[in-house]
Amino acid sequence: MRAIRFNTFSIPAAFALAVFLAHLPYLGLPYFWDELGQFVPAALDILHDGAWIPHSAVPNAHPPGVMAYLALVWRMAGYSIAATRLSMLALAAAALVFTGLLAGELSRQRAAGILAATFLLLDPLFYAQSMMAQLDMPAMLFTVLGLWLFLADRHAAAAMACTALVLSKETGALLPLIFFAILLRRPAGAKCAAYYLAPFAALAIWFLALWHTTGHIFGDPGFTHYNIGYALNPVRASVALVRRFFYLFIADFRWVGSLAMLIAWKRTALYSTRAWTIVWRFIAAHVALVSLLGGATLERYLLPVLPLVYIAMGAAFQAVRPRWRAVGAAVLAAGLLTGLFLNPPFPFPYENNLAMVDFVELQRSAAQFLEKWYPGKTVTTAWPLTQALHNPAFGYVDHAMSAAETSDLHFSTLSALHPESVDLLVLYSRTWEPSWGVLQWQAVRAFLSRFYEYEREMTPAEVSRHFGLVPVQSWRRRGQWIEIFARP
Repeated sequence: MRAIRFNTFSIPAAFALAVFLAHLPYLGLPYFWDELGQFVPAALDILHDGAWIPHSAVPNAHPPGVMAYLALVWRMAGYSIAATRLSMLALAAAALVFTGLLAGELSRQRAAGILAATFLLLDPLFYAQSMMAQLDMPAMLFTVLGLWLFLADRHAAAAMACTALVLSKETGALLPLIFFAILLRRPAGAKCAAYYLAPFAALAIWFLALWHTTGHIFGDPGFTHYNIGYALNPVRASVALVRRFFYLFIADFRWVGSLAMLIAWKRTALYSTRAWTIVWRFIAAHVALVSLLGGATLERYLLPVLPLVYIAMGAAFQAVRPRWRAVGAAVLAAGLLTGLFLNPPFPFPYENNLAMVDFVELQRSAAQFLEKWYPGKTVTTAWPLTQALHNPAFGYVDHAMSAAETSDLHFSTLSALHPESVDLLVLYSRTWEPSWGVLQWQAVRAFLSRFYEYEREMTPAEVSRHFGLVPVQSWRRRGQWIEIFARP
């Protein structure tokens, strides 16, 4: 009896505990980018005013589920950055446990579940997103939970998970849509299919409330254009699809797991079951959806399918020889762990790995310096540093500072400012551009300029010439930098 209890509960508990222990150094880390720009302000609006449609951030199509969850945690535990981090880590730990359970349902092998959970635990994107107040990791949790319940024919519970999914992120509607279509094809499946109308009813209520309050069905015309009109450009959509495939199946040594999947597919009938057919259909549909929609093409949009890919890899490793299984799994695990610290040679979202921590620490150093030495001055810089300076709740300053926001730090943007209007300017690396990276190639810069509005930032020498400012302090950290200029 003891052995059964150990095998049943100790391994999931160990993985869940590992999520919390691995993030202990960052529980007080100030908020990053979209956290302080959208999700935390929206959650604070719910906490303070009961405002489900935010007024401290731009209203958009994202439902309020995650923000309501944070507001509830803060109501019970008090507002703090540590409470935010811990509440998100709790969801990440649950996602890791359900990944193992779903792996067991799909492969019927405990070893496959352990491998899948290990790969997910070591994944740099999962690691960074686990502690962040954003939507895609919770969407991953409810995707895995919904699939696990659906495959067990627990449709009422699966529909509840899908409702939580769409209230976490609107793109989650794809999963209950697939479930609904599958059940309608079964004899006497209509009754169970009806359960999956609940997520769409919840989403319809949200969009009607958004439309009533803002006058726009998705909350903001700019948000809609950027995530639909801008993203649907054929070149950008094609590049996004290539990026999705590269990240899921090649980057961070995932190509090792992809090779194992190819071997398993050719040599066995592993993926020929009804359950795997559903999983692969969802992966393909989700990848297509987030390639066609979403102007930022962020890798975090892939989080709902990332555990499914690792489950497929974990199961595939069981189909190869034991020696190659051990070598392949070790190489993949090492590659994932390396990707947590090692940045690629091309531009990427800092939130994909520990570059996010470097960015936040640089911004905090600059903010604390500005607060100490220039407390009454107006700081000219680009978002999100302006937002970090405005609100002490985000963890950068103790008292609010005045900040003038520019759309970016491009040469054309800053050179358009009147020189006498700027007494204090902060430049920082908003784009990953190492001296050894692909942005040193003229052809790459030309392509990005044409299709992604890329432009170089103003240099320190140009700051001195145009504004008459001098550098007073700078910081560098693993290839990122931030520099403060002031009027002498």
